[in-house]
Amino acid sequence: MIEALRGWTSRQKHVVAASYLGWALDAMDFFLLVFVFNEIAAEFGVTRNTVTWAVMLTLCCRPLGAVIFGRLADKFGRRPILMLNIAVYSLFNVSTAFVTDLNTFFIVRALFGIGMGGVWGIGASLCMETINPKSRGVVSGLLQSGYCSGYLIASAVYALAFQYVGWRGLFLVGFLPSLALIPYIWFAVQESPVFDRAKAKSASLFRVLRENWKLSVYAIIMMTAFNFFSHGSQDIFPNYLQFRSFPPELVGTIAVIYNIGGILGCWIIASLSQKYGRRRTMITTALIAIPTILPWAFSPSILWIIVGAFLINFFVQGTWSVMPAHLNELSPSAVRGTFPGTVYQLGNLFASACINIQLEVAARFDYAIALACVPFLAAIAIALLLWKGPEAHGAEMKGL
Repeated sequence: MIEALRGWTSRQKHVVAASYLGWALDAMDFFLLVFVFNEIAAEFGVTRNTVTWAVMLTLCCRPLGAVIFGRLADKFGRRPILMLNIAVYSLFNVSTAFVTDLNTFFIVRALFGIGMGGVWGIGASLCMETINPKSRGVVSGLLQSGYCSGYLIASAVYALAFQYVGWRGLFLVGFLPSLALIPYIWFAVQESPVFDRAKAKSASLFRVLRENWKLSVYAIIMMTAFNFFSHGSQDIFPNYLQFRSFPPELVGTIAVIYNIGGILGCWIIASLSQKYGRRRTMITTALIAIPTILPWAFSPSILWIIVGAFLINFFVQGTWSVMPAHLNELSPSAVRGTFPGTVYQLGNLFASACINIQLEVAARFDYAIALACVPFLAAIAIALLLWKGPEAHGAEMKGL
């Protein structure tokens, strides 16, 4: 990993930093919600399961954001649209703090989903088009670790601030850092070196996707499995800890610990993919995640729950960390700003009911079974899909 970081230009460093921070702050805004389902339900006089529909709405609207902002990025450039995208998701996230009824809450979280949908794809394409091909594995891990970093920040904010500011105050926290990121991109980040505005305006999304329909269908199915893998191991887990009567400080601390595991998994496993290949690395780590489900979901001991949570996040997020490089290498060059983010977010759409499915299983059977079944089945599906799927390791990032 250290070797891959040597020789980076100032331009490359700023691009990676901005894309990482954009995704981290976006993820923080998303994960703040998973800690406060019970409090929001109590304020609006509904059940916890009703509030969790907000997560589904956010995930369902993310593909729309991926298409809107991705197409804008393919037409007008990655850099200006990344700034616009950050402004949009920041605005709707902070609006959550001021909602006065449940319907408005749902609308705001759906609009936040549109904003959230574009950032990953734009940041990933900007990075992969700017860096040296030999650094793609490392950068893929750094970029994807922004998701765990955002979750970690949300966990720390919940542990330290919730008892003082309540659930509404949590959604105010990320507003200023997100807005501060916009001038940083304006002054420090340059446009992708392969972006050509004139050629971009002549590229037809539907024509390119029609010519590559088999790849598009495959990628959407693959990303559906990947999203069940990550959301099935993350979204419901804080609520499970609260169900076991853990106080906010302990819930937040445990979440910080397992997100450190996720960050380390991203850095280490994505780097390995540069040497051993994208598919082989992801198949191996997805299967290794399976035995970590036992201590994570079924242990009565707090210590083993923490160990299991650390390990499953290490391997789940480590598997995920290869995806920014893998999807951008597979992507048709004319729609690279749109394709990776859109297939990722369509996978989110089809996996959007994950938390509701798990809560239903928990109500009918057992919380541990609800936790365990989704990542187990997703890991098997990922291994099979990757085994039969394509790989373009080291593909040239051609201009539009």
